[in-house]
Amino acid sequence: MPAGAGFEGGDLPEVVTIGVSIHVPEPYGSAVQDARAGFGDPLARSIPTHVTLLPPTEVASHRLAGIEAHLRAVAAGHRPFRMLLQGSGTFRPVSPVVFVRVEEGAQECRVLEADVRSGPLSRELAFPYHPHVTVAHGLPDEVLDQAYEKARGFHATFEVTGFVLSRFGPDEVWRPWRGYPFGA
Repeated sequence: MPAGAGFEGGDLPEVVTIGVSIHVPEPYGSAVQDARAGFGDPLARSIPTHVTLLPPTEVASHRLAGIEAHLRAVAAGHRPFRMLLQGSGTFRPVSPVVFVRVEEGAQECRVLEADVRSGPLSRELAFPYHPHVTVAHGLPDEVLDQAYEKARGFHATFEVTGFVLSRFGPDEVWRPWRGYPFGA
């Protein structure tokens, strides 16, 4: 199979940057993006609101067909689950990140993340996996403090029915590439 065959854009570079995540549905996704933009986060509009399962990972485009088969198999082995996003947290002082906590569904995310980050996507992480939804990143401390306070009141409940493979584009925007429904 040619590099990138079956994937949008057909003619892919030799190496692509991918990520796997659970996208936060509307209206919650836009609410988090709007909050990020309001705090001056330059990444607010370039990253869909999500819970990461595989952080940005460079892969050779000729490996995409095998990765897609792996992700289909992972999704087939999981069932939908309820997610509750509520309240705020931070990784400071280790990392300048403020996030909304995954209060329900965190264990399912941990199992799913381990399954995704296996086989052809096996890799080490810089930090232990902690499911969350970023609301501010890399901003001055006083802005991170404001984001932390504002995120305390965030509340969203929804059914997670699958995950998404996304690609980091040459314009530095993350775009969904393929969806993988659970149990399919």
